[in-house]
Amino acid sequence: MRPEPKKRIDTNASEASRAGLNAAFSGLNLPDLPAGPAPVPASEAPQTLWKMGRVVLRKETAQRGGKTVIVVDDFATHLPASVIEKVAKRLRSACGCGGTVKGRTIELQGDQPARVRTALEAEGFQVAGVR
Repeated sequence: MRPEPKKRIDTNASEASRAGLNAAFSGLNLPDLPAGPAPVPASEAPQTLWKMGRVVLRKETAQRGGKTVIVVDDFATHLPASVIEKVAKRLRSACGCGGTVKGRTIELQGDQPARVRTALEAEGFQVAGVR
Protein backbone atom coordinates (compact mmCIF):
# COMPACT_ATOMS: atom_id res chain seq x y z
CA MET A 1 0.00 0.00 0.00
CA ARG A 2 1.61 3.20 -1.19
CA PRO A 3 1.13 6.42 0.83
CA GLU A 4 -0.86 9.23 -0.71
CA PRO A 5 1.41 11.83 -2.38
CA LYS A 6 1.82 15.16 -0.63
CA LYS A 7 -0.26 18.01 -1.90
CA ARG A 8 1.91 20.74 -3.40
CA ILE A 9 1.23 24.45 -3.48
CA ASP A 10 2.04 26.15 -6.75
CA THR A 11 4.57 28.91 -6.04
CA ASN A 12 4.45 30.25 -9.60
CA ALA A 13 0.77 31.08 -9.45
CA SER A 14 -0.54 33.80 -11.71
CA GLU A 15 -0.93 37.36 -10.44
CA ALA A 16 -4.70 37.00 -10.63
CA SER A 17 -4.75 34.50 -7.77
CA ARG A 18 -2.72 36.87 -5.55
CA ALA A 19 -4.79 39.95 -6.36
CA GLY A 20 -6.87 39.58 -3.22
CA LEU A 21 -3.85 39.98 -0.91
CA ASN A 22 -3.55 43.74 -1.33
CA ALA A 23 -7.26 44.43 -1.77
CA ALA A 24 -7.59 45.44 1.89
CA PHE A 25 -5.21 48.36 1.38
CA SER A 26 -6.09 49.38 -2.17
CA GLY A 27 -8.73 51.96 -1.19
CA LEU A 28 -6.73 53.41 1.71
CA ASN A 29 -6.06 57.16 1.48
CA LEU A 30 -4.07 58.84 4.28
CA PRO A 31 -2.97 62.34 3.20
CA ASP A 32 -2.43 63.65 6.77
CA LEU A 33 0.39 61.28 7.75
CA PRO A 34 3.59 63.02 8.92
CA ALA A 35 6.82 62.43 7.05
CA GLY A 36 9.18 59.79 8.42
CA PRO A 37 12.40 60.66 10.24
CA ALA A 38 15.11 62.27 8.15
CA PRO A 39 18.07 59.97 7.42
CA VAL A 40 21.22 60.76 9.38
CA PRO A 41 24.16 61.71 7.11
CA ALA A 42 27.23 59.54 7.50
CA SER A 43 29.36 62.46 8.74
CA GLU A 44 27.01 63.03 11.69
CA ALA A 45 26.76 59.37 12.67
CA PRO A 46 27.72 58.66 16.28
CA GLN A 47 31.39 57.84 16.72
CA THR A 48 32.84 55.12 18.91
CA LEU A 49 31.91 55.36 22.55
CA TRP A 50 35.35 54.45 23.83
CA LYS A 51 38.65 56.21 23.48
CA MET A 52 40.76 53.21 22.59
CA GLY A 53 44.12 54.37 23.92
CA ARG A 54 47.50 52.69 23.52
CA VAL A 55 48.41 49.00 23.24
CA VAL A 56 51.72 47.16 23.11
CA LEU A 57 52.59 44.34 20.68
CA ARG A 58 54.96 41.56 21.73
CA LYS A 59 56.27 38.54 19.85
CA GLU A 60 56.53 35.43 22.05
CA THR A 61 57.67 31.85 21.48
CA ALA A 62 58.25 30.71 25.07
CA GLN A 63 56.13 27.79 26.33
CA ARG A 64 54.57 27.33 22.89
CA GLY A 65 56.70 24.63 21.31
CA GLY A 66 58.62 27.08 19.13
CA LYS A 67 55.46 28.58 17.60
CA THR A 68 55.32 32.36 17.33
CA VAL A 69 52.45 34.24 18.94
CA ILE A 70 51.70 37.97 18.77
CA VAL A 71 50.46 39.28 22.12
CA VAL A 72 48.45 42.50 22.28
CA ASP A 73 48.80 43.85 25.79
CA ASP A 74 48.27 46.93 28.03
CA PHE A 75 44.70 47.81 27.06
CA ALA A 76 43.34 50.92 28.74
CA THR A 77 41.74 50.16 32.10
CA HIS A 78 38.44 51.82 31.16
CA LEU A 79 37.80 49.37 28.29
CA PRO A 80 35.47 46.54 29.35
CA ALA A 81 36.25 42.93 28.52
CA SER A 82 33.47 42.86 25.92
CA VAL A 83 35.24 45.53 23.85
CA ILE A 84 38.52 43.60 24.06
CA GLU A 85 36.75 40.43 22.89
CA LYS A 86 35.21 42.28 19.92
CA VAL A 87 38.63 43.66 18.98
CA ALA A 88 40.08 40.15 19.22
CA LYS A 89 37.41 38.80 16.89
CA ARG A 90 38.11 41.54 14.34
CA LEU A 91 41.87 40.88 14.58
CA ARG A 92 41.42 37.15 14.03
CA SER A 93 39.30 37.76 10.95
CA ALA A 94 41.64 40.47 9.60
CA CYS A 95 44.72 38.25 10.01
CA GLY A 96 43.05 34.99 9.07
CA CYS A 97 44.42 33.20 12.10
CA GLY A 98 43.36 31.78 15.42
CA GLY A 99 43.75 33.41 18.76
CA THR A 100 42.31 33.88 22.20
CA VAL A 101 41.67 36.42 24.94
CA LYS A 102 43.39 35.70 28.24
CA GLY A 103 42.56 38.22 30.91
CA ARG A 104 43.11 41.61 29.30
CA THR A 105 45.53 40.39 26.62
CA ILE A 106 44.92 39.03 23.13
CA GLU A 107 47.10 36.20 21.79
CA LEU A 108 47.12 35.74 18.01
CA GLN A 109 48.71 32.71 16.36
CA GLY A 110 51.38 33.25 13.73
CA ASP A 111 54.04 35.82 12.97
CA GLN A 112 51.99 38.67 11.47
CA PRO A 113 52.83 41.84 13.41
CA ALA A 114 52.32 44.14 10.41
CA ARG A 115 48.75 42.94 9.83
CA VAL A 116 47.95 43.15 13.53
CA ARG A 117 49.38 46.67 13.71
CA THR A 118 47.34 47.95 10.74
CA ALA A 119 44.15 46.33 12.05
CA LEU A 120 44.63 47.85 15.51
CA GLU A 121 45.34 51.29 14.05
CA ALA A 122 42.17 50.99 11.98
CA GLU A 123 40.28 50.30 15.23
CA GLY A 124 41.62 53.54 16.71
CA PHE A 125 44.48 52.31 18.91
CA GLN A 126 47.95 53.79 19.16
CA VAL A 127 50.27 50.82 18.71
CA ALA A 128 53.71 50.47 20.30
CA GLY A 129 56.07 47.53 20.28
CA VAL A 130 56.99 45.05 17.54
CA ARG A 131 57.60 46.65 14.13
